[in-house]
Amino acid sequence: MTSKDFADRLRSRQTTLGYWVMMNAPAATERIALTGYDYVVLDGQHGLIDQRGLLDGLMAIDAAGNGTAGLVRVEANNATPIGRALDAGAAGVIVPLIDTAEDALRAVQAARYPPSGIRSYGPARSGLRIGPVPAEADAATVVLAMIETRQALENVAGICATPGLDGIYVGPSDLRLGIGGKYPGDPDVAETFDAAIELIARTAAAAGVAAGIHTNSGTEAAQRLAGGYTFATVSSDLDHLQAAAAAHLVAARG
Repeated sequence: MTSKDFADRLRSRQTTLGYWVMMNAPAATERIALTGYDYVVLDGQHGLIDQRGLLDGLMAIDAAGNGTAGLVRVEANNATPIGRALDAGAAGVIVPLIDTAEDALRAVQAARYPPSGIRSYGPARSGLRIGPVPAEADAATVVLAMIETRQALENVAGICATPGLDGIYVGPSDLRLGIGGKYPGDPDVAETFDAAIELIARTAAAAGVAAGIHTNSGTEAAQRLAGGYTFATVSSDLDHLQAAAAAHLVAARG
């Protein structure tokens, strides 16, 4: 699957599944990509990955050779980190803290070459895979806006209607805090949170854009896909490493 194939699948709201990487461990990232996820996200915001780590991680995903798309959650809605992630070879970016349609448009423009956007021409590594023609690069690059605040929830219809935006991506931990939760898993706001999750999925469907969400497990990912989301990301390498090590320790101690 090429970057353009992935972009087409996501834009047409076909089901896709991904995995989240927080560690700067390219050999591990390559193995994760080999498992067959449709995409792997490198977390450049909260992950333990610098710019060189993003480059190495994207190369590791490509090295798997099975068409898994490499995405980057950039550190901020700013043209510099967005452009650097794409130049390093990302097939798309997940942009955090999008609160308004104006924020979403700024993210889209940062990821698109003129005349559609303001991305500086310097494809570096991405040009080796996608090609140096700006229009072709734009067609093969996805831009996803994170919905993770109360303001974003209030403006989700306008965000979804942003020209050039390929989809939205729910950050459930921050969203739960945004609607009044005392901590990410706070059950006191579960009903409000569930209503928000359903509203976001419906709004994206009405706008015809992809709707994605981060989940804690494959089971939860399946539930979200059944509930109207078109793509879902499963947990993270750091969480699974700790969980697997703990489980083996329990087994070894009997």
